[in-house]
Amino acid sequence: MSKKFALIGLAGYIAPRHLKAIKATGNELTAAYDSSDSVGIIDSFFPKTAFFTEMELFDRHCSKIKKTPQRIDYLSICTPNYLHDAHIRYGLRLGADIICEKPLVLNSWNIDALKEIEHEYGGKVNTILQLRLHKSIIALKKKIEEGDPHKIYEIDLTYITSRGNWYYAGWKGDDRKSGGIATNIGVHFYDMLSYIFGNIKENIVHVKSHDRVAGFLLFDKARVRYFLSINAEHLPQHAVDAGKITYRSLVIEGEEFEFSAGFEDLHTECYRHILEGHGFGLDDARNCIEIVQQIRNANAVGLKGDYHPLAKLVLTPHPFYK
Repeated sequence: MSKKFALIGLAGYIAPRHLKAIKATGNELTAAYDSSDSVGIIDSFFPKTAFFTEMELFDRHCSKIKKTPQRIDYLSICTPNYLHDAHIRYGLRLGADIICEKPLVLNSWNIDALKEIEHEYGGKVNTILQLRLHKSIIALKKKIEEGDPHKIYEIDLTYITSRGNWYYAGWKGDDRKSGGIATNIGVHFYDMLSYIFGNIKENIVHVKSHDRVAGFLLFDKARVRYFLSINAEHLPQHAVDAGKITYRSLVIEGEEFEFSAGFEDLHTECYRHILEGHGFGLDDARNCIEIVQQIRNANAVGLKGDYHPLAKLVLTPHPFYK
């Protein structure tokens, strides 16, 4: 049977991947909300969707159909990070199951509170942890599990994804709303690392600024130096020459682990797993949320100890912060 979906955050960057996933899995988007009306993309997927630019009217519509065959089965949340907790609560009270874009929430204590509400209303909170479904990551996890159980792997993670000046003018540039660089662009990498290499034992931040974060993570089975950046000037020359604005690198024991391809349909795969009853829930997200929470609240120690080579890059103040 086709499921009825509602979506909050239709005008956002990530919403098209959710629209595609809902359609590809044979389901229907019946209602959507965004305070912005720049949502013409919906015509390519669900032109008959009831769309609202006021939350009160969206809520009225969803509440009116709550006890009818048109009731909302799933609420997809694509809103700014700091609103996820409130919108998850709203969806559970509506009687819907939840599919929430990462990060699930900004702080680990939100997870504990949501578990109580989940139990109270009988719904299920699912989050998008798409790297767990990437074929290369699945193969790597299997390799580690079948390898030497006592080995501690040496890893360098580099992720540079260019963002323009607009980034600093909106909610993503506000750490209180986005959670900062580590949360905004890194949370799924931290989830992938903890998923494969176990629990976090040590979390040191070497450099943290408006456009980068670098640090060291000790897991049960890995020592990880990481560097995350939204500054295009940090891209390696070969990426620039190829016209790329994003660079991902995971070096394990001195060898490059290739996982740059295969990202295109991961949201759809997440939806398939959720609809089959195998979604990643509140407790699945706990490790990565705790990691980014610790990074956000940590003081950077500077270039001490085992730091990522790119941590030495000179910090240039952005005009927005002058």
